[in-house]
Amino acid sequence: MDNKTPQLPLAGIRILDLTSAVVGPYATQTLADYGADVIKLEQQSGDIIRWISGHSPTPGMSGKFMHMNRNKRSLCLNLKTERGKAAFMKLAARSHIVIHNMRPDAMARLGISFGALSSVNPNLIYCNIVGFGSQGRYANRPAYDSILQGATALASLFAQNGNEPRYVPYVVVDRTAALMVANAIMVALYAQTRSPGPREIEVPMFESYATLVLSEHLYGESFDPPISPSGDKRLLDENARPVKTSDGYICVTTNTDAQVLALFDAMGRPQLKSDPRFNRALNRIDHIAEFFSLRAQEIAKHDTQYWLERLTQYDIPCMPCHTISSLLSDPHIADVGLVQKQQHPTQGTIRHLNVPVSMTGFSPTLRHHAPHIGEHTRQILTEAGFGQDDISTMLQAGEAYQSDPQDSAAGN
Repeated sequence: MDNKTPQLPLAGIRILDLTSAVVGPYATQTLADYGADVIKLEQQSGDIIRWISGHSPTPGMSGKFMHMNRNKRSLCLNLKTERGKAAFMKLAARSHIVIHNMRPDAMARLGISFGALSSVNPNLIYCNIVGFGSQGRYANRPAYDSILQGATALASLFAQNGNEPRYVPYVVVDRTAALMVANAIMVALYAQTRSPGPREIEVPMFESYATLVLSEHLYGESFDPPISPSGDKRLLDENARPVKTSDGYICVTTNTDAQVLALFDAMGRPQLKSDPRFNRALNRIDHIAEFFSLRAQEIAKHDTQYWLERLTQYDIPCMPCHTISSLLSDPHIADVGLVQKQQHPTQGTIRHLNVPVSMTGFSPTLRHHAPHIGEHTRQILTEAGFGQDDISTMLQAGEAYQSDPQDSAAGN
């Protein structure tokens, strides 16, 4: 690293990452973006998200995989073989963090439980990402995002107005839990500076997201006995959605009294500012359906551009209701450089999503693109102290695997 280049906040932290799909990889990419050396351990078939998230110029490099696995290196070991397992233990002994999203029984069968690894690394942080907490009756059940959207009552919220339950078309439980995982690991790293020693973390996705849904919608049932039904009516009303204009949709939210009064002026209905149903927040709770209905009627009278300009003039929070395509063309996205075209060694031109967080002394960079399966196996084993002959023997015996990205590119 150039002496003039600021050191990334997590430089020097080594993470052995056994996760796949979304929750684990998104968590470890967050840490990788801040400078951690994330070693992505895959089996020869690779992370499932390589294959179930659309096509790519070369096999196994789907867009979703690439957007969650940049700044990592890929290592392939067969943990069911003696030498593959020994190599893993050697890597675990020199890592700060081991993280997985397999069921605990599977980790125990492989002989890489917290107890086994902390015996070779007395300061290891060992993070279990599980579907359900180990102390409950659902422990060891498999879990996917859609399963948890239903189980945490999120899907049922769509049925509040006579619709059917449905999933949010975004893996919201996985993505949110991933941030909780990254947060827990950062706390554990800080705790190590005060009191060294092995630490085991468990992040249960079901309970973690259930807490969020309940904190949002428990509402009057927060009290015993309940003082009103559950559910935030401001969020569940049928008109609590993008508002239809004469030629499209607009997103507008007015939470404060001042914003609501300004909205009445913007709509040309200043007399409503004296209406006791709407001019105080506590009153609006009981008349929210009427307020939303009135808002919808007025906004339908003009086009989207009119309302964007009009509402901005009155300092009312509003934005266009983007599609994925129009979001990419949003001028603010261009201003901040969030999406940039990069040249990938094997995938051609790709849209790279930059880290939006800014911090003094922190300059997030694309250190290396998302890896092919086992792309860095020889490099990582060499760093761990294995000789080249030993590595070649492991590769030939199927105890490790090394891909050649150029061969993959040529194959297409």
